[in-house]
Amino acid sequence: MSLGFTLVYLCLLVVIPLIALFTKASSLTLQQFIAAAWTERVRAAYFVTFSSSLIAAIADTILGLMLAWVLVRYDFPFKRLFDSLVDLPFALPTAVAGLVYSSLYAHNGWMGQFLLPLGIKLAYSQSAIILVLTFIGLPFVVRTVQPVLESLDADVEEAAACLGASRWQTFTRVLLPSLYPALITGFALTFARAIGEYGSVVFVSSNVPGKTQIAPFLIIQRLEEFKYAEATAVAIVLLIASFAMLIVINALERRTQAANSAAN
Repeated sequence: MSLGFTLVYLCLLVVIPLIALFTKASSLTLQQFIAAAWTERVRAAYFVTFSSSLIAAIADTILGLMLAWVLVRYDFPFKRLFDSLVDLPFALPTAVAGLVYSSLYAHNGWMGQFLLPLGIKLAYSQSAIILVLTFIGLPFVVRTVQPVLESLDADVEEAAACLGASRWQTFTRVLLPSLYPALITGFALTFARAIGEYGSVVFVSSNVPGKTQIAPFLIIQRLEEFKYAEATAVAIVLLIASFAMLIVINALERRTQAANSAAN
C-alpha cells in the first residue's frame, strides 16, 4: 500500500509534469530550441539567476550553521519563539516577503532611506535578489543541520579538549566532518529552491535585461505571450542545470559520508 501510494504520488506530481514539459518542448526543432533558450538576453538571465542563487546558498550555509549552533548549544530567553521564527519563510507567501523587503529597502523605505546615502542599494538590484533568496532558503539549512548537532555526543568534544585541542580545532576537525553531509544537503536544497524562485524576486528586482532579470521571469513573460514551447525551453535548461547540480552535490555527500565512515 505504501509503495503504491508513493508511486502514484510521484507520477502525479513529478513524472507526468516532466513528461508534459519535454513533450511541449519537443514541438520545437533544435534551431528553434536554441533560439528560444540560448539568446543573449536569456543567457544573461541565466547568469543572474545562478549567480544570485549560488551566493544566497553560500550565505545560507554559513548563517544557517551559526543559527543552528546557537539554537542547539545555548539557552536564552524566548528561545522557542526564535526557533519557530526560523520556519517563517515556509509559512509566509513569497510575494509577501518580496513586498516587505521592497518596502523596507526602497529609497524611501524605513531602512533604505538611511542606506542609500551611504551607497548601499538593497532594492531593485541584484543585491536585493540575493537578500530575498537568502531569506527564503535559510530554513532549509537550519532544519537540516539542527538534528545533526543535537545528535552529536558532547563527550567527543570533552575528549578533544582533554587532549589539548582548541575550540577551533575541535570544531574544524571533530564536529565539522560530521556536519558536512547535512551542510551539503542544506546547500543543495537552498540552491535548487532559489533557482526557481519568482514570487519574492519580482517585487525587489527591476527586471532590467542583463542586470536584474531572472530566468523565471522570462518563463512567465513567454507564457503571457502564449509562447508555451519557448517557455518550456527555458524551463528545461533550468531543470537540467538543477538536476546536474543536485547529482554533483549528492555525489559529494556520499563521498564525504564514505570518508567519515572509513575514518571512524
